[in-house]
Amino acid sequence: MAFKWFRKEKEKTEDKPESAEAIADVPPPPAPGQEPASSGDGWFSRLKHGLAKTRDFLNTDIEDLFAGRRQIDDELLEDLEAMLIMADIGAATAASLVDEVRRRGDRIQDAASLKWALKAEIRSLLQATPAPAPAATRPQVVMVVGVNGVGKTTTIGKLAAHARQEGLQALVVAADTFRAAAIEQLAVWAQRAGAELVRHKPNADPAAVAFDGVTAAVARGMDVVFIDTAGRLHTNVNLMEELKKIRRTIAKQLPGAPHEVLLVMDATTGQNGLSQARLFHEALGVTGIALTKLDGTAKGGIVISICQNLGLPLRYVGVGEQIQDLQPFDAAAFAEALF
Repeated sequence: MAFKWFRKEKEKTEDKPESAEAIADVPPPPAPGQEPASSGDGWFSRLKHGLAKTRDFLNTDIEDLFAGRRQIDDELLEDLEAMLIMADIGAATAASLVDEVRRRGDRIQDAASLKWALKAEIRSLLQATPAPAPAATRPQVVMVVGVNGVGKTTTIGKLAAHARQEGLQALVVAADTFRAAAIEQLAVWAQRAGAELVRHKPNADPAAVAFDGVTAAVARGMDVVFIDTAGRLHTNVNLMEELKKIRRTIAKQLPGAPHEVLLVMDATTGQNGLSQARLFHEALGVTGIALTKLDGTAKGGIVISICQNLGLPLRYVGVGEQIQDLQPFDAAAFAEALF
């Protein structure tokens, strides 16, 4: 799981929503030491199910490309590029994939071999930007940012649940102080995850809440801290400056923190999400991306576009509402499930 590396570091140093109504339907996470509940064949089964719309779109169109054709030609390559762009892979990435198909042209005779070639190249693209090596610091501070409605609070709840399942002490900080019911929603998730919560009154200064959250985490010996922030448009200069203030405040309290700035993106926004990510990265130095709602779109190619165009590692993908439906990103599994 995502936090096993941190548990190892901990062992070395020790002696030995979304609406509140919707959240209420989410089953509680497993107790520490227990495996999370799963359905079907586990995570890969859920990933395949989540990518069903994208997979059906790609596979159907690839089969259609070879209808009445026996070889790769310019017309087929043009149709393939258009198909990839429609799957939200992006123009530049689609062009590079088509160039690879052209290079392998003599070895591609049918739809099956084309799928194999695309899968191999996509896997290579997705693996090109690995996650940075984690800092061996306790507590590990994760600042979670993103635009409105992408699922930041839900993502924090799921990550906290996974951390607790791995035996880590987790704390969540309610620094989204202005959105109605945001604090209450995070409190529900914290309770279900078995994580501690730091909160202030509504409309409190978000930076002050973040400062107190990190202070409490240090005092209580927490292993990992997730700081929730208010959603904001990436084009709103004043609100982006507020995020910078929160980051500076965290660093003032704990040098080197935040150790991770996790940008939550909604897969259904497609290519528009790339401009969001660029501006958040310029302002805050984003270290990784969590992509939610991948099961709600036929344009799952946005995953490939993110990795290729932003140079930022995709850390987590979400394909459903259950806690186990958010998992660390696996490039090989994604490429396999895509086809």
